[in-house]
Amino acid sequence: MRKIVNIGTFAFLLFAISGLASAQKAGELVPVKTLDIDRYAGRWFEIAKYPNKFQKQCISGTTATYTKKPNGKIEVLNECTKADGTRSSAKAEGKIADKSNNAKLKVRFAPGFTSFLQFVWANYWVIDLGADYEYAVVGEPKRDYLWILSRKPEMNDAEYQAIVSRIREMGYDPQRLVKTPQKG
Repeated sequence: MRKIVNIGTFAFLLFAISGLASAQKAGELVPVKTLDIDRYAGRWFEIAKYPNKFQKQCISGTTATYTKKPNGKIEVLNECTKADGTRSSAKAEGKIADKSNNAKLKVRFAPGFTSFLQFVWANYWVIDLGADYEYAVVGEPKRDYLWILSRKPEMNDAEYQAIVSRIREMGYDPQRLVKTPQKG
């Protein structure tokens, strides 16, 4: 009986320690201190991402173009190459969710008439950013989505590995990242 209690105690402690490590790992996600929307606007190339169902058809050449609109909103145009060689595109509207630093955005791909519904707006947080806006890392608080973006179609390996190291510290799993080919 004592052996069962010891095993149970050991299992409980192991579970508690692993739960604590997970809680620390998945702590509050912090965006960059400040984001200049004018500098962020423009074309970005997807270098890597967490796979997701809404990009399933994309096999290469994925880009995102951000355009600041006169009304303060942000137009988002995502494009990629599909398996048959054709280009696919999707437009969205973005808005700044936290004006204190501009790094927390909300993005909606749903039709405009649904914009009053909170659930159609996805969190889109810039969590890492190059000093010259040469790269950006976008994620969201639950860590279900992640994108590494660059102003150029290719990123040198040292820079990529440094980003991977930082996202690991933020509680993301680098093993889930899939690099995006630029040509199919």
